[in-house]
Amino acid sequence: MMYTTILSVKVNTSNFKIPSAYLKHEVEIDIYTPEGILGNEKIELLLLNDGQDVAKMDFNRILEEAHHGKRNHRLIVVAIKASEDRLMEYGVAGAPDFKGRGAKADLYTDFVIKELLPFVKKKIAMPITGKVGFAGFSLGGLSAFDIAWNNPSAFDAIGVFSGAFWWRKKDLTEGYTDADRIIHAKLESTSTRPDMKFWLMTGTEDEKADRNKNMIIDSIDDTIDVVKILLDKGYKRPENVFYYEKVGGKHDVPTWESVMPAFLDWAFEV
Repeated sequence: MMYTTILSVKVNTSNFKIPSAYLKHEVEIDIYTPEGILGNEKIELLLLNDGQDVAKMDFNRILEEAHHGKRNHRLIVVAIKASEDRLMEYGVAGAPDFKGRGAKADLYTDFVIKELLPFVKKKIAMPITGKVGFAGFSLGGLSAFDIAWNNPSAFDAIGVFSGAFWWRKKDLTEGYTDADRIIHAKLESTSTRPDMKFWLMTGTEDEKADRNKNMIIDSIDDTIDVVKILLDKGYKRPENVFYYEKVGGKHDVPTWESVMPAFLDWAFEV
């Protein structure tokens, strides 16, 4: 009788606080690292906004199961915990919303690219030979999308869970039209790498709002419109663009935790 050896990978968590010259405060991160990395594996990296929500998940188990039986790939995850200034630091760089939120999104971008990534790569002390992704939840998802889109040399994959794609420059009571959605307008006027990968998720119970009264909640409408723009730009489904609609999914951590394995499986080799 022959037996198949199934590789089991344990994941360790380390906590760090990074002083940021751009944000003028420390940023707390958790780094999830698989044990026993030899350096000859394909090493991949994922940044996650709203790391305080990741901490509420059984994320070590999720990552361990993602590696189950995998010999040649290792995914390291960095969960970035949001500061008290989250509503100002997350958003679209250079384009605050109608309430002025997101005014520090350009500084948060500088932190991620110029401070966080060098810090993490120094801590890993091995070359990242596979994909680098950036993902997030709600407004953190919008932030991750914007930063990765603007920095295609740094990222290969984007993940957005219940993204705040409604982010707009005009209030609904001030003559709003869909043309006032900030990220959609940005996508239509800019471009990034042709091989970038996008995984976009919504839940059918993400919210109740339906501003255009089409019987579809706004979060689904806004996300599908992002998908349409990406397809119009030449990205292909499902190779580059994957839309995941979670039936019964809510705007909460348990929903995002439940779909995290699907994201990791699609976006990375593990």
